Amino acid sequence: MTKNSGNGGSSGKGYTVTSSGHNSQGNHYCHRDAGSNGSGYHYSNSNGSYYYSNTNGSTYYNSGSGYAQYTSPSGGVYKSTGK
Repeated sequence: MTKNSGNGGSSGKGYTVTSSGHNSQGNHYCHRDAGSNGSGYHYSNSNGSYYYSNTNGSTYYNSGSGYAQYTSPSGGVYKSTGK
């Protein structure tokens, strides 16, 4: 396990990477545990897209080709077409 500072959010608390690697399609994944602050993960795909599920309950998806979507912890959805 690898200790890291910061968890991608504003809390500044550390997290532990519990698993990471690549699948047979060449996509990268990483799961992280922030203890009482929750857990999260991200995928980085070989096609340029990526997805984050954050410890605060928010999610972020980027298609790698102009489309992005953020969902806040309260459920609000924000989309961008990247024109």
